[in-house]
Amino acid sequence: MRRILSIVFLLFVAKFAVAGPEEPWSLSTDKEGIRVYTRHIADSKIKAIKVECTFNASAAQLVAVLMDIKTCSEWVYHTKSATIIKQVSPSDIYYYSEVNIPWPVHNRDFVAHLKVTQDPKTKIVTIDAPVISNMVPAKDGIVRVENSTGRWVITPVDSNHVSIVYTLHLDPGALYLPGLSICLPHKALPKVLKV
Repeated sequence: MRRILSIVFLLFVAKFAVAGPEEPWSLSTDKEGIRVYTRHIADSKIKAIKVECTFNASAAQLVAVLMDIKTCSEWVYHTKSATIIKQVSPSDIYYYSEVNIPWPVHNRDFVAHLKVTQDPKTKIVTIDAPVISNMVPAKDGIVRVENSTGRWVITPVDSNHVSIVYTLHLDPGALYLPGLSICLPHKALPKVLKV
């Protein structure tokens, strides 16, 4: 039994040892100071995205907007609804959201855990936003997003400007039609940042 476990462990380690480095980011769009990059992720039909830009706001202002779940349906692309499920602190929130997807595909929903941290020396703010499973029961006619990791890295440039790097990879679940890319964040985020 130990020998079998040892072999399984060695195969597991070998798989990751030969996997090599991640694919580099490829510039997809560069418009009005907003650069959007994509890259393939192993075993995924959906590319990861990275958005870089400078924004005319302080880090505190941007964090306040991102953590204001009650108003995000007004500015987050294709959001039908968003509701706080649990607020641990002002910098630690769990929320439920439903996303409108054009017919014939079903809407998506998810529960995200937003957690804000700040490096005390550099003042760089990081907001991690993974989806959390099983916190809210699944709803009929809506496909649950079970796999998504997002991250905002907000670096102060000066008192009125921040540099933003936003990364996201998700699996939209069930049937995915390539033509639906307009609903994905690599198309939506530049519109959000202009608001």
